[in-house]
Amino acid sequence: MSIEPSRTSLASRLRALHVPGDPLILPNIWDCASARAVVDAGFPAVATGSAAVAPALGYEDREGTPADEMLAAVARIARAVPVPVTADMERGYGMGPAEFAERLAATGAVGCNLEDSDHRTGLPADTGEQAEYLAALRAADPDLVINARTDRFIRGAGDPAERLADAADRMRAYLEAGADCVYPIGALDETAVKAVVEAVDGRPVNVLSWPGGPSPARLAELGVARISFGHQLHQLVQEYFTGLVAAVARGDNPFPTD
Repeated sequence: MSIEPSRTSLASRLRALHVPGDPLILPNIWDCASARAVVDAGFPAVATGSAAVAPALGYEDREGTPADEMLAAVARIARAVPVPVTADMERGYGMGPAEFAERLAATGAVGCNLEDSDHRTGLPADTGEQAEYLAALRAADPDLVINARTDRFIRGAGDPAERLADAADRMRAYLEAGADCVYPIGALDETAVKAVVEAVDGRPVNVLSWPGGPSPARLAELGVARISFGHQLHQLVQEYFTGLVAAVARGDNPFPTD
């Protein structure tokens, strides 16, 4: 009789996969079918992407999804696969750290993305306030694998040097607060990736893979510990499906032919 792994063991497994230079690759998913496809392809963990899950549920990204519906979606995905699941939970959907920790744990997910955007203002949140939230979340759930995203490269004023300096300060503060990995979304070219990796002295860094950006192999050489794909795979699937539907609407055969 097989014994299901405990949440602590799943979290430990996910945390151990964050190795600088040998990155965890996460093709972000949006439902149970896409999660199972990722597992069947041999990936050791599953990650949701809010910008993919939200439209799949009928909502806009940037916390347009009601928290209950996002948590229910995460729970379905976690039940569907035997590997660790990490959930993109935007900025926590208005929940305090203790409530967030309790409700996320109830889904079966063992990791989360938390971003520092303030969706009310469209600007990055205060660094100290975000670090306090992360510290309280860490205290509430010592097992949870926290991927602390900073949006400083894509939000707010300043030239590239100012954005990098602020992002570096934020990443260090979030790691000090208890984050396991930091995610400077928008750091896309080799110069930026190298700079953010160096800024945190070898601690795990998540980089978004992007068309025209460094390959996963090159990101590994630069010392990245985690590579994600955001909403891009979902977008490609939707574009392909749209083409199939258009073919049906024209009266064409949408199926491949020899």
